[in-house]
Amino acid sequence: MADQVIEFDNVSFAYGAVPVLSNVSFSIERNHSVCIVGPNGGGKSTLIKLILGLLEPDEGKVTILGGDPDDGRSQIGYMPQYIRYDQSFPVSVMDVALMGRIGKSAKIFYSQKDKNATMAALEGMGVADLANRPFNDLSGGQRQRVLIARAMACDPELLLLDEPTANVDPAVESQLHHILKELTERITVITVSHDLGFVSRLVDRVICVNRYVRIHPTSDITGEVIQDIYGGDIKMVRHDHCCSEEGHSHDRIF
Repeated sequence: MADQVIEFDNVSFAYGAVPVLSNVSFSIERNHSVCIVGPNGGGKSTLIKLILGLLEPDEGKVTILGGDPDDGRSQIGYMPQYIRYDQSFPVSVMDVALMGRIGKSAKIFYSQKDKNATMAALEGMGVADLANRPFNDLSGGQRQRVLIARAMACDPELLLLDEPTANVDPAVESQLHHILKELTERITVITVSHDLGFVSRLVDRVICVNRYVRIHPTSDITGEVIQDIYGGDIKMVRHDHCCSEEGHSHDRIF
């Protein structure tokens, strides 16, 4: 098995005459957790589509799990940032999660193995008791868990999550962070996030995308690095902030 889950070798991509990614080279090893950050239009979505094999580079080469992206797609679990569906359509939580098994079997109908794997993924996300509920009846946080379960149902070697904590309240976000922390101990997890608070203990490295790609250890993310990524000043919020008579202490900076 390849040591590198993802390899980009001098990859460039443009939409027509508009360059989006230029001379991108990096690699991600197995069982690492990485967060992709960058401004809107900086190339984050394009990077994900290249990993999934939905786009082909204009120059350079992308290698996924030791081969072509198309060949490795069945080993990738993917949760998109947005899903479009008819809210009046009577689809259950189990139906949604089972979609993650598409491509794992040549059979027309889902097998018992498919159903068992899907239920295990729902249990891992703590939503197995919702399996028969209409998906549209769920809260935002519950839907996020179901969508992560769908991505995990294929028993992936690589998990791609696009804004997994978007549109959820702080309590649900904390729960999702805990779940993602457990996942990173088992498989390679790549998360796209606008939330710089995610760039903390949950990830090993940060991929900064703004046409060009730079990779930093999490500990190297400073105000200067953030300003370079986003092209301006932003406010940073400290979490795990403890005030006492002795003074202030900060376990981490987001």
